[in-house]
This record gives sequence, C-alpha cells and structure tokens, in this order.
Amino acid sequence: MNKLFTLSGLLLLTGSLATAQNIQNNPGSNHGNKFEQLGTILPTPNEQRTASGAPGVKYWQQRADYNIKCELDEKNLLLTGSETVTYTNNSPDPLTYIWLQLDENQHSTDRSANYQDATKMPEMGTTASLDKLSAKTNNGYGINITRLTDALGKNLKYTVNKTMMRIDLPVALRSGQQFIFNIDWNYKISDRMSIGGRGGYEYFPADGNYLFTMTQWYPRLCVYSDFQGWQNHQFTGRGEFALTFGNFKVQMTVPADHLVGSTGECINYSAVLNPTQLSRYNKAKTAAAPVEIQTLEEAKIAETKKASTKKTWVFQANNVRDFAWTASRKFIWDAMPQKIEANNNTVMCMSFYGKEAYNLYSKYSTRAVAHTIKTYSDFTIPYPYPVAQSIEAANGMEYPMICFNYGRTDVDGTYSESTKNGMLGVIIHEVGHNFFPMIVNSDERQWTWMDEGLNSFVEYLTEELWDNKFPSKKGPAHTIVDYMKLPKDELEPIMTNSENIARFGPNAYSKPATGLNILRETIMGRELFDYAFKEYARRWAFKHPEPADLFRTMEDASGEDLDWFWRGWFYGTDPCDIALDTVKFAKADFPKDVPAARARMVKVDRPAVNAFEDISKIRNREDKRINFYVDKNTAAQDFYYKYARGMVTVDTTTATRVETVLPLEPVPASEQGKYKEKYLYELSFSNKGGLVMPIIVEFTYKDGTKEIDRIPAQIWRHNELKTSKFYVKDKEVESILVDPLRETADIDTSNNSWGGKAKESKFHAFKAKSGGAVRGQSVGTNPMQKAAGK
Repeated sequence: MNKLFTLSGLLLLTGSLATAQNIQNNPGSNHGNKFEQLGTILPTPNEQRTASGAPGVKYWQQRADYNIKCELDEKNLLLTGSETVTYTNNSPDPLTYIWLQLDENQHSTDRSANYQDATKMPEMGTTASLDKLSAKTNNGYGINITRLTDALGKNLKYTVNKTMMRIDLPVALRSGQQFIFNIDWNYKISDRMSIGGRGGYEYFPADGNYLFTMTQWYPRLCVYSDFQGWQNHQFTGRGEFALTFGNFKVQMTVPADHLVGSTGECINYSAVLNPTQLSRYNKAKTAAAPVEIQTLEEAKIAETKKASTKKTWVFQANNVRDFAWTASRKFIWDAMPQKIEANNNTVMCMSFYGKEAYNLYSKYSTRAVAHTIKTYSDFTIPYPYPVAQSIEAANGMEYPMICFNYGRTDVDGTYSESTKNGMLGVIIHEVGHNFFPMIVNSDERQWTWMDEGLNSFVEYLTEELWDNKFPSKKGPAHTIVDYMKLPKDELEPIMTNSENIARFGPNAYSKPATGLNILRETIMGRELFDYAFKEYARRWAFKHPEPADLFRTMEDASGEDLDWFWRGWFYGTDPCDIALDTVKFAKADFPKDVPAARARMVKVDRPAVNAFEDISKIRNREDKRINFYVDKNTAAQDFYYKYARGMVTVDTTTATRVETVLPLEPVPASEQGKYKEKYLYELSFSNKGGLVMPIIVEFTYKDGTKEIDRIPAQIWRHNELKTSKFYVKDKEVESILVDPLRETADIDTSNNSWGGKAKESKFHAFKAKSGGAVRGQSVGTNPMQKAAGK
C-alpha cells in the first residue's frame, strides 16, 4: 500500500487570473483555447501558397525594370528625372490599370496622405509650427509629373491620389505581356533635418555644404499579388514599402566634386574617379582592412571648393526591389571586401561619411558592414549582391545595397559609449535589411513586423557575435517585460497594420524579435530553429511572403506544432506571468537551523553592458565554435572594449545587497518512512498573465549545486490557468526559482521564487544629457575623455 504523504507547503502568491485577449476557440472553458490550431485564422492554402508554407506550383509575381536618368541641381535644390519602365504581367489576370507610388508627395501640403491625429492647443509654440498649421496653399513639395507616354510617345491618362498614381492602360495588359511607358518628373528636395522624412538633404552651415540622401525619389510600381491584388495603401510616413523586383540602370548627373554611393555597381568609375581614387578602389578589392579611397584631408579640402561642372555616374543593379543613392563633396569613402563562401561571392563593403563622424566610422562602419552580411548569410541565405554600404547621414533607413545611419563624435573626436553602441546597432540593423525585406520581400506597408521584427532578431544574433558584451536591447526576453506589462488599452497584437500601432518600436521591432529568440533558445532549441528559419529565407528569397508562410514553414521544417505560440505571442496581447504559487514538500532530514539574513557589498559596473547575462550570451560564450568579432579583430577594439572588461577604471561605486533566506518548516519524523533518503516536492503554478509559455524551474540544493528542469508549454494544455509538477529528488532543495535566465519575458518575477532567493536591487535610471538635434551625435562628457584627463 502506498503511503499518503501530508506535505507541508509554502504559499508564495495568490490572485485572480487575467482573461486572454487573443482569438478564442472555447471561451467558456479553461482549456481548448490556447492550444487549438490556427485553422481558418490563416488563409486557405492554394496553388500559389501551400499548406507547408512554401510557394506553390503556380506561384507568380510581377516584374518592373527601370532605366532612369536624373540630374541634381545643388544650387536650386531640385531633382529632375526621366525614366522608362518595362512592366511585365506574370499574373493570370488582365490588368486595365497599374498603380505607382509617389512617395515625395508625403511632404506636400495638399497631396500628403499623412492623415490627422487628434491635437490640442499647447501653452506655447513656435512661429514655424503656426506657419505649418496655417498653410493653405501648396508648399512646393511633392513630385511633379511633366510627361507620361507609352513606348510610341502617345500620352497616357493618369490620376494622382495623394501618394499614389494610377495609369489607365489603353488596352488590357494580359498575362505574359509587357507594357513600356516613359515618365518625366521633378521635385524640390526637402530639408530632411527640419521637416523630417527619409530622403532629402542635410545642410552643414560651418562649411556651407550639403549631404543628399536620395530615397523614394522616383515614381515606382506598387505590388500586384496573388493574395490582395494591388497594394496601393497610401504612404503616411510610417508603413514603409511593398515593391516589385526588377533590373535598374540609373544615371545621376551631379556636381563634379561630389562622390556618389548607390544601390548597385558603378559601371563607369574610370570616368568619374581620378587616377588616385581609382587606384585606391582597386587596392581595396583585395585589402584585409578598410582602404580610404577619399581621405579625411582630401574631404576637408573638397569642402572648401565647389565645382562649376558636373559628372554623370552610372550604376547597374539587377534583381532588386528598389534603388537609392547619396551624393556630397563632404564624403570620406573607404572600402574592403568580404568573401561569402557559400556562394563564392566577394562583396565590396563600403562606407561614406563626413569628417563629423570620422573617428567612429573609419574604425567601425565598414567592418560592421562586413560582419553583418557574413553573419546574416550564415543564418539566412548567402548574400547575393556585389556591394553593401553604410552612409553616415544622422539617419536610420535601408535600401538594397545601401543604408543611411548615424554616429558622430564630439568636436574633439571622442565619443560616448552609447553613441558607439548606437552606431554599431543601427549599422547592423540597416545593413541587415538587405535580407529582410530587400530579398525576403515582405509587405512593409501592411506588416511592419515581418521586416522590422525579423530583421531585429537577426540583428540581435549579429550583435551578439560582434561582442559578447554588446548591450543588445532587442532579443533578450527580459528586455520586453516593461512593454508586456502595460495596460491592455495601450497594446495591440503584433498582427496589426503598421498605421494602427500605438507603440511602434516595441510592437513591431522588439516583441517579434524577442518571440523568435524565445523560440530559438527556449522552445525549439538552436538546431531546429536555425534550420527552419533558414528554410523560410531560402523558400521566400526574391518573393513576396505573408505571415502564414513564415508560420507554416517554421512548423513544416522543424516538426514542431507552434500554433499555440503564434496564437499567443503574435495574435494576442496577454503577457507571460507564471507564478509559483505553492511548494509542497516532504523530506527525511531537515536542518533546524535557518540561515539568517545576510548582506554583502557588491560592485556596480558602469560600462554599458547588459546588467543581466541572458541565455544567448551564455551559450555563445560556451560554444567553442564561436569567435567574437572584436576579440579576433584587434582593430575593432577601443577604449570601451577595455572599459567593459575592467581593463581601465574610470568610476566605480559600491552598494549593499541584502540576501534573505525564508524559513522552512520541517516534516515530522513519522512521515519519513521508506523515503527517508528522498526529497519529494510538488510545485503548483498559475498562469496569471494569460500567455502560455514553457515553465523553466531551477532547483538550488543545500550543497550549492543547481539543476534546471525545462517543462514544455504543453503542460498547460488541459488547464490553461493552473498546473503542477511532482518531483522526487535525491538531495534537499534550498530554493526554487522559475525562469532563472529570464527567458520567457515574465512580467512579474516577484512570484517566481521559493526559499532563500533575494529580491533584485533597484536600478536608478537617469535621462541622458540633451545635446542637440542631430541623431546619433555624441555629446557631453564621456568616459573616454575622463580617461584621457580632459
């Protein structure tokens, strides 16, 4: 006969449970909701998109090829262009019209689609803001169409609706046919630093020069797809772009002393570079470190002279969805190659930047570009393009083979650690966008998370492989907690249209990135996840994936049923809050002496490393196959490399941390029986947040050893509100901690422990010093200056 134990328990937390907010299958029950299949929530598979998540046998997509000529008028801040577009209808549908995007209309007072939010009268304001509010006429911005004809020169009828333009076709464009049209246009280039936007110019009054970032600058085709027809949603400045692949040949005529960086390869460097620059560029092709093609001193000289003549640069880009470029006489330009072994592709990694960013960009930018395309290639598909480049423009935006980033030093050339880390993060992020969505071409106008979230996740993997001490903010589960615990009226599911998101960054960037990292580290494991994620990238490279294609592929390639995870993390707003409610235990021997509270002095680290060592950092450090970029490349090490490792000391303090051990009640000797040498525990849990997640339990034994048990999320399957787990242990447990490495984004860790686990200390946060309007500018006193005695 089995002996019935009466277990003495410790109640840590009780409370009511939140109601789940995602789609319910059996809303009147405590089961049958969170683990049901997504079913009809996902679109029905068909011949274009299969149930496995792969493109179907009849998958199709459109194509648009461009031949563009444009001229930059620096004096009048005007861009004039003409383009010939060849549009191929690969769909089975006859088309009677086509849609184009006119993104520059965003800046127009009468053609903008920037729909109004509620406003209030402030107590004070500026005359500029009043001028903007009282404007009644066209402010002169926006794209002007001066000619639109077919291939034979016959005028075409068109309609402009805010940021969209419809061209009515003379006859229906049938499946397999092409339509060629010519369009001439111009627009006044905007001051990006004052009125915002992704493209335009920045003016430098100290030297009287401009830095031009030419983005969303030409009329371009919308996507016509199998799943929604025309994607012609207006551009309001937030939801980005849905674009069609094609080949580009672009000629830019600019002042003769400007350097041009662009999508694609320049096919006439011999005509636009002087012999010294051309020689340096050829040397850079085989260099082991960045080679300056235009040096700092040469850029400073160029700033003082303004050419009266012009040059035409010609670039070719194949199989890209967009095209962007930059021009300025201020640029320093450096380059080095990066070999992608998987496809035997040698990529020219390049950076363009002004003197204001020299001490940061010359050391880090091109190296970060090279590291990024190599790392992303390992996690997705081999980088297929010949060029990848980073442009310092006090910005953060991406286009095929080119991106615009920030990162400027103080006047004396020093910089803060936050500026350096912010610059590295934005370069990795924007270069990474070459993969999501420039190659895996999701619809940014509808699903921001499919490019920003997936890209932020691989950005996190890349940052972690750059430096094991990099203070990554998007990826570790504990960093999303503050967002997850917000009131429900401040949250939307990840599966929300870009324009409707209230908290854009956490929702579209951090939460999906965190969810994918939880899948990788905690739910699926690295091997299964990495294979499935790579398969998604392979299947949908140079195609138009939708969310269901990602969800289905991850399950199809891994053999894991993840519908419960997509349902909770992507379709719902419930947070994770798993409480360890009670611990019942029985034991054969229990000490009478209870450790008293104790205090110890702890050192407070000042360098900007994560205060919490998340599971990815730990596993990366333990993986002997991983060599971190900054450890093996001494050229990428600086003052802060040493500062983060305690090799230099600038400022330290001490604080007191109190650790308490709660008393344990012994089991009577009469209850010990044949289990005298065993320790029995029953752990009861409640799902207070509503989001089902794995339960990770760390046991700390009296002898100081630890053991972790990882309980799959399916333990909640038959009761989504409460569950329990019974353990038989050979050693006595001193304390129990749920989610010890903070892998599940649990929003309330106060209910996660039993026994002698101390609460976390407070962390005092302060607002950073304000230092100006330029994004990414290093300002104020920094440790580098202190260490130098400045």
